[in-house]
Amino acid sequence: MRVLVLSDIHGNLAALEAIPIDSYDAVVCLGDLVGYGPQPGAVVRWIREHATLVLQGNHDRALADGVAPGCRAQFERLAQATAFLGRQQLSPEEIAYLGALPRCATRSFDGIRYLFVHATPGDPLYRYLGPEPQQWARETAGIDADVVVAGHTHIQFDIEAGARRVVNPGSVGQPKDGDPRAAFAVLDDGELRAGRVNYPLDETIGSLKGAGVPPDAVTALERLLRSGRAEHVA
Repeated sequence: MRVLVLSDIHGNLAALEAIPIDSYDAVVCLGDLVGYGPQPGAVVRWIREHATLVLQGNHDRALADGVAPGCRAQFERLAQATAFLGRQQLSPEEIAYLGALPRCATRSFDGIRYLFVHATPGDPLYRYLGPEPQQWARETAGIDADVVVAGHTHIQFDIEAGARRVVNPGSVGQPKDGDPRAAFAVLDDGELRAGRVNYPLDETIGSLKGAGVPPDAVTALERLLRSGRAEHVA
C-alpha cells in the first residue's frame, strides 16, 4: 500500500499541488492546513477532497477557536498578519471542520502500526521536538505503535528513538531545514521514505502580495520561503 503523508501546508496551494497524488492509495495530513500562506481556503478544500486521515494542527485550532497558535514571537507576528485570510476564505462550516479534527490517530499499514500526530504524543499541538533521539525515546515510551509520524517543526527527519522509529515528513508549504522545496513522506509496502519536490515559489509570493498581507510580513515570509530557514525571519 502506498500512503502519502503531508504536514504543515500553511495555505501554500502551489506547493501542495506540486506533489503528485495519482499513485497513492491514501493521503494522511498531519495538520496545519492554514496560517501564513495566501490560499488557506483552497488548501482546506483540497485536503477534504483527497485526504483519508486529517489531524488538527495548532494553526487549525487557532483559526477555529480564536486562540493564539502558540508560535515563537516572530512567527506569532506573521500568523497574526495573515490570520484574516483564513477568516475571509473559509466558510463557517469549514472553520468548524478544522475545530473538530482529531489530534492523533493510529493506523496499521502493511503490518506496521503507526501513530500519527501533529506535534508529539504528549502534547499533540504545541511541543517542538527536533531530531533528538533521547527526547523522542522518553516522549514515546509506552506508545502502542512501531513508528511515530509527527510534523510541526517543519524539519524533515527520520530517527531511531529507543524501541521506535520517529519520522517527520517536513513541511509542504514552509520548510525550515534549509531546503525550500515542498517536503513530504511516503509509506510504500512497509518502507517509509522522505520526498521533496520543487514548486512555483514565485506564484506563492505573488499571491501573498495580492492578498492584502502587510508588506513587512510578505518580506519576512518571502525570505523564509526562499531560504527554507527560520532564522531568516527577523
